[in-house]
Amino acid sequence: MDLGGAIGLEHDIAAQLLMSRGVPEHDLERHRNPSLRAFLPDPSLFRDMDVAAERLARAIESQEPVTVYGDYDVDGATSAALLIRLIRALGHEARYYIPDRLLEGYGPSGEALVRIAEEGSSLIVTVDCGAMAHQALDMARQAGVDVIVVDHHKCSPELPRAVALVNPNRLDEELEAAAHGHLAAVGVAFLLAVATVRTLRQRGYFETRREPDLFALLDLVALGTVADVAALHGLNRAFVAQGLKVMSRREGVGMSALIDASRLTRAPTCSDLGFALGPRINAGGRVGESTLGVRLLTTEDPEEAQAIAAQLSALNEERRAIEAMVQEQAEAQVDSQHNRAVLTLAGRGWHPGVIGIVAGRIKEKTGKPTLVIALDADESGHGKGSGRSIAGVDLGAAIIAAREHGLLVAGGGHA
Repeated sequence: MDLGGAIGLEHDIAAQLLMSRGVPEHDLERHRNPSLRAFLPDPSLFRDMDVAAERLARAIESQEPVTVYGDYDVDGATSAALLIRLIRALGHEARYYIPDRLLEGYGPSGEALVRIAEEGSSLIVTVDCGAMAHQALDMARQAGVDVIVVDHHKCSPELPRAVALVNPNRLDEELEAAAHGHLAAVGVAFLLAVATVRTLRQRGYFETRREPDLFALLDLVALGTVADVAALHGLNRAFVAQGLKVMSRREGVGMSALIDASRLTRAPTCSDLGFALGPRINAGGRVGESTLGVRLLTTEDPEEAQAIAAQLSALNEERRAIEAMVQEQAEAQVDSQHNRAVLTLAGRGWHPGVIGIVAGRIKEKTGKPTLVIALDADESGHGKGSGRSIAGVDLGAAIIAAREHGLLVAGGGHA
């Protein structure tokens, strides 16, 4: 058997795939073996990054009460866990707040931010949310609490008022930074971690203490990136490639318990992040308790980690049953909309925690952008919706435009 020929063929296929994704021939090696050294940008490229890093560094130096406000999905949970573990490694502790999907909905509410301020926090960092939270951030400002927004969702021309808003998808972002608009929020949070450590280093913070190992946080970045279906090119490929190496060492107590609960007997692969680990973290926010993911990924107690991971696995089974019911009822409406360019499917009693998954499955089956709406149980006509789109149809921009024209109470998202 000609092993040399087989290896050469494999390399040719990899090269062809990379070039089909826009990688120039002279840059193939960097993309074939993606490292952070080759792809990580200077965090200062991004607007407000230095302001955010300085404010967070100041809070750490002065032991200021900090709360990380995360979304309830995997990207939000990993982003929040990353910053909490960073702050802990820097000799401080941060609280967390994860809203309830059913009771509070997506994004920071003004009431929650004010309550966090009243409980003592003078700095709140929102992760994977906040880019469109104009009213909520105004309420926080009036309450005297500083807010840093770390997000990746689409922004409107007018930005909410915050101490700093770090988001590569800001409309006023420079081209080099905007090229990283494919990052998940956890990737943006990692860049903030790099910038914060650099700021503290410049201030002499590490003259009497060790610097944290930022590479140890890459398992969180890999999980959040894949589970949020972020495009795996450039920096994201480096995050996932290096994060899988960290994950294989199973040094994180919570991540190790999650791998065990997923019944994996080998090192996780990229597909495992999307189809085994990610859905279990998501299950807490979808049909269970929204804080379970952050608790698992930040705990240092093996027994607590095993208990939470088992609970998330049970919730994931419950989520599958609920999802199957909603999908069956939603698909029954598809035929009546065969002449529509965008499918809009709605039902009373559908669980808001699974409508995004159902929208994605129906989009894949029909090839059409799909919106699935869980109508409220009352007769108000209100509901919570989620959409999935196809290439060339910017659903996030359409949702923002509909909100700005008064057709929706709230909304935003990705393309």
